[in-house]
Amino acid sequence: MMNKHLLSGFKVLDFTHVLAGPTATRLMVEMGAEVIKVEFPPLGDVSRMLPTVKNGRSAYYLQQNRGKKSLCVNLKTPEGKEIVEALIKEVDVVIENFSPGVAARLGIGWERVHALNPRAVMCSISAFGQQGPLSALPGFDYIAQAYAGVTGMIGEAGGAPMLPMLGLGDVNTGVHAACAIGFALLHRERGGEGQYIDVSLLDVYAHCHEINIAVYGLTGNSPTRAGNHHYAICPLGLFKSKDHYLCIIALQNQWAPLCTAMERPELGTDPRYDSNAKRVEHAPEIIAIIQQWVDSIASEDAVLAALKEVHVPCAPVLTIEEVVNHPHMQGRGTVRAVQDPKIGTAILPGMPLRFSGFPHNIPLEAVHLGQNNAEVLSSMLGFSAEKIATLTTQGVLQANPAT
Repeated sequence: MMNKHLLSGFKVLDFTHVLAGPTATRLMVEMGAEVIKVEFPPLGDVSRMLPTVKNGRSAYYLQQNRGKKSLCVNLKTPEGKEIVEALIKEVDVVIENFSPGVAARLGIGWERVHALNPRAVMCSISAFGQQGPLSALPGFDYIAQAYAGVTGMIGEAGGAPMLPMLGLGDVNTGVHAACAIGFALLHRERGGEGQYIDVSLLDVYAHCHEINIAVYGLTGNSPTRAGNHHYAICPLGLFKSKDHYLCIIALQNQWAPLCTAMERPELGTDPRYDSNAKRVEHAPEIIAIIQQWVDSIASEDAVLAALKEVHVPCAPVLTIEEVVNHPHMQGRGTVRAVQDPKIGTAILPGMPLRFSGFPHNIPLEAVHLGQNNAEVLSSMLGFSAEKIATLTTQGVLQANPAT
């Protein structure tokens, strides 16, 4: 048994799949919640088959679902529906990320959940939200990203937009969902009823526009992608060094120190460059000056050392291999090695949240499809071994140790 953690004692019925929803419940299970992942036969969560797969185990599934219990039940059977409704009465949270309307058709929509368990918090995650002109469209992370104007801000000026090779929208949406669930549980614990939470990738992506939407609203000018350098802050961009590109950022209070590091202190008070607005106006000149300085330094380490000496934010643009092997990432647990009975040793991102009174990066294992059928139904609903065996024979329950 895992030692008590922040969410110990809270039970979550998890109907999510792939990434956004599983991210939310992954954070919750890392904080001690009991997460019962409901999967449908015959294959369960499609992420069980996403790359990379070794000995029947998907590293993708492993990363998002360690520590969760798997209940594989056919919700389209009367017996399966009865099982799920009985479980809803016993849990604190119900979460799903089907397309809008699917949960209701399956009999697990908010009205039914709230009727069965008024204290339960329910969260629905979707691409575009539960209502609105786009809500019925199928969507994934990159689809919502495109609609949110985020893809349009990535790439070279005047060139084609580009996709980031990571799940920014899904993961951020999962984090937003976990945050909302936590606060809804706090409200409930203070005497309130359960709440229904509608979280969409589109809304979360729009929330990430720290300046772009405001710029348009104030000026009427629509910001566009600007390549390696920010359009509204100068200098803020990527400069080619000997081994890597370097990200260098100098806000107003860092401009003079940057000039000192470049041994051009006079530029710090030059009237052409003494405000961010002026530097943006003269951005090609500023970028060229910094790049020439970087080119003139014998080593990349010397560039970074000179900037760190004067507290100018800077960083090499690392590869994934360099991230995994970086001593800070390993020492802090930003990346971690986990042991899995099928994969062996897997390197995964660490738990991003740390609490002073609880352990970090707790050991958790991923389970095969339906592995916890008997445990969940016997402990939570009092089902006998004979009843569970009968439901398995009838096809209401399924397990697949090969996954």
